[in-house]
Amino acid sequence: MPKLPVLSGKDIIKILSKRDYVFDHQAGSHITLVNRSGKKITVPNHKELGPGILRAIIKQAGFTMEEFLKLL
Repeated sequence: MPKLPVLSGKDIIKILSKRDYVFDHQAGSHITLVNRSGKKITVPNHKELGPGILRAIIKQAGFTMEEFLKLL
């Protein structure tokens, strides 16, 4: 398994935007994105996201690790 890069919340939002996720709302430092089918993903808007949170976001979005890394 490839090593995950250190990414910020804004980086993740940019990547998810490439796959039809758009801003839905924000509560504090957490931004919720939604896609056309209604699937929601909450991304913490922090400077650095830990690898566990990053893996969870990738899984929720339905990406494989390779698909996600290609979008970087």
